[in-house]
Amino acid sequence: MIATSVVESLSRIVGEENLLTSPYDLDRYSADALTPFRAYRAGYAFERLADVVARPGSVEEVSRIAALATGEGIPLVPYGGGTGVMGGVLPVKAGIVVDVKRLNRILEISPRDMTATVEPGVVLQDLADALDEYGLMIGHDPYSVPIATVAGTISTNGVGYRASAFGPMGQQVVSLQVVLPDGRILDTRSVPKYSSAPNFNHLFIGGEGVFGIITRATIKIFRQPEASVFATAGFDTFEQGFEAAAEMKALDLHPTLLDLTEEDGLIRMFLLFEGYREGVEARHERAMKICAQFGGQDIGPDDTLDYWEGRHDSGYRYKRNALDRPRVERWNRQWGRSFDYLHMALPISQVLDYRGRCEQILSARGIRIVEYAIWSRPELFSMMVVPEDTSGAEEDFRRNLAEAVEEVLTLAQDMGGIMEYCHGVGMKLNHLLAREMGVGHEVMRDLKQTLDPSGIMNPGKFGL
Repeated sequence: MIATSVVESLSRIVGEENLLTSPYDLDRYSADALTPFRAYRAGYAFERLADVVARPGSVEEVSRIAALATGEGIPLVPYGGGTGVMGGVLPVKAGIVVDVKRLNRILEISPRDMTATVEPGVVLQDLADALDEYGLMIGHDPYSVPIATVAGTISTNGVGYRASAFGPMGQQVVSLQVVLPDGRILDTRSVPKYSSAPNFNHLFIGGEGVFGIITRATIKIFRQPEASVFATAGFDTFEQGFEAAAEMKALDLHPTLLDLTEEDGLIRMFLLFEGYREGVEARHERAMKICAQFGGQDIGPDDTLDYWEGRHDSGYRYKRNALDRPRVERWNRQWGRSFDYLHMALPISQVLDYRGRCEQILSARGIRIVEYAIWSRPELFSMMVVPEDTSGAEEDFRRNLAEAVEEVLTLAQDMGGIMEYCHGVGMKLNHLLAREMGVGHEVMRDLKQTLDPSGIMNPGKFGL
């Protein structure tokens, strides 16, 4: 528990109405979409609740909270939409959860600069709706558009459905304002590149709040396309589809959407081409020729149209059924108790070999791969896995699944890849990060010590 004097100080900073201390509020703010079933080795991280939730309304209030926390040695946990799936907001050492959802203003939309400047709590859908009035759109389009905040997606460097064309969220960041652990406010500049010094944006892109709290972001925006063409290619084997995707990458073709999926023996490549009319026509024509070159059949646009129209459905379901609910309600939903979805990145030359070795590892453990996918580029490989037999004790098949997941993730590391390209590390994969980063983890620890010597900022994440 934190001292009464600290609670009183927080109340003076944000106002009594924006300081939450009830057991109900502390419970619902002390988790995201990660369930204990999928947490594996990080199950202990659910044992603590936040001491208090502060809801600042300005960067100055965030700065004062950080300075107070540093002075008192109290942990701070930045909190956006609470929609992450890796436990990145779990208050493993209790402390103060800093909910930034009141910081939800769209500060500027600049069609000339092709940028939007927003506060951290802006929900992606709200930004998309505002841009629509200008004939513009966001480039980051994950399933969680209805529920995820801009700062949250930057903090995990998320990947969305348009990432083949626009890259992950981090590539769309132009500049940031960040409150550092001691309360100082860091502003980077809205320019396309640096050569006079390092670009500090990259310290916070994918940083999961361990180095500071994002309080403003300027991101790239894009014109709505003149033309859009949907296409679907069917393949006899995943390998054929993969080679087609690799050839598109080699030619720098970059469809807006590229998703190669194998599910129930059906192999489909979902493609969308957007942009100026002549470019769309040329890229569509060349992509379908490439698919045919590797045995693909043009089966028309309907499958991809259905896929595209339903891409945000799970986000809306989460918003209706789980968002801001008590932890037990989120944990007991069936989707959180029966499978795992893994996202690895590897060199293109290693992906197919990796897939084959994963099949052997998982089959030997009685775990079925129900879906394979390449998402946006051939290096980004995903698998959905489920235990074949769940008739016994949950703890038994959960332990087996945990061991299998760790085996395939460390195999990706050993083959020159990484264990997660999409959702961040959070608590779930925390224990494997030093193994992956090597000396880089020591460098990150040195940076953390310099910026946050008290260790208050989202402690326990990144093994820091």
